[in-house]
Amino acid sequence: MKEKLTRKDVEKIQAEIDHRKLVLRPQILDAVREARAQGDLSENFEYYAARRENGTNNSRIRYLERMLKNAVIVEDHTSSDEVGLNKSVTVYIEEDDECETYRIVTSIRGNSMKNLISIESPLGKALLRHRVGDTVTVPVNDTYSYDVVIREITDDQGEDGDSIRAF
Repeated sequence: MKEKLTRKDVEKIQAEIDHRKLVLRPQILDAVREARAQGDLSENFEYYAARRENGTNNSRIRYLERMLKNAVIVEDHTSSDEVGLNKSVTVYIEEDDECETYRIVTSIRGNSMKNLISIESPLGKALLRHRVGDTVTVPVNDTYSYDVVIREITDDQGEDGDSIRAF
């Protein structure tokens, strides 16, 4: 599956790859060498822990490199008064009689517990390119949908605190 990423996502992923290769990998390999030098490997917990950490680091590097290789760069071409990527939107959910604020993000940053809604999610897809005052129907499945009213849209530029999920 092609992962949709922003240019900033790509920069952060590349920075993590570089950090893992240039900083963590040498540290981990030193720990493996030190643990191996302690002697009997059959009962050397430090050696096995260091090797496991090395495997985890290398696995993460491969995962991130594969993600970049298969990535599709997305950009937000919405106007300032439309719901778009990296914008926060406050919606009134008629069914629950309450307001919620969500930030629209790429799928790699999606985290419903933090109200970060992916552009691939039903809610994210439904809200894109709509304006304040619009009533939007969010299809959940073939038999159920609900309506939300867009109350406010704010442009969020500060996405530095978001982390990229590990799968």
